[in-house]
Amino acid sequence: MLDIELNPFTNLETERLILREVRETDAPEILFFRSDDTIMRFLDREKLKSEDEALEYIANTRKAVLENEGINWGICLKGSEKLIGTIGLWRFIKANHRAEIGYSLHPDYWNKGLMSEAMKVVLDYGFQTLKLHSIEANINPKNDASRKLLEKHGFVQEAYFRGDYYFQGEFLDSVIFSLIDPDAR
Repeated sequence: MLDIELNPFTNLETERLILREVRETDAPEILFFRSDDTIMRFLDREKLKSEDEALEYIANTRKAVLENEGINWGICLKGSEKLIGTIGLWRFIKANHRAEIGYSLHPDYWNKGLMSEAMKVVLDYGFQTLKLHSIEANINPKNDASRKLLEKHGFVQEAYFRGDYYFQGEFLDSVIFSLIDPDAR
């Protein structure tokens, strides 16, 4: 079984970005990311309704790190502390050395290669530091941007599940992508 240690929290850096722990002071940005119609269009999750809910979300992500169950980074442009997005690894299946990746980005920063830059360093962390064997992504089949991002990083479609997710009174489809550690092949 995989032994995952997420403490202390590890900041990550790219050419243009700092990925850091999400703080309580980030609650306004988290509220925006988790309530904006454009961002939430394909996330199929309940929207946050208040900063108190955003603070609860932040507390849950901190708890996941402390319990070695998941890690969520806030994405900031270098030279700024303001969050422009989030990316994380969660749903660890330690017996199978597997985790799920999830991400969101403020629409003002779409199509600039920033999420791709963040994903690369998170995938490296997952495979090299955490010693994961595979990372999966579960996306809404209509989310073409997410599909393209995953494929750019070598993910392949493993499954298409019809009507497997019940949300807001309807059954939705899901597409599962997976990436096996390139060094394990």
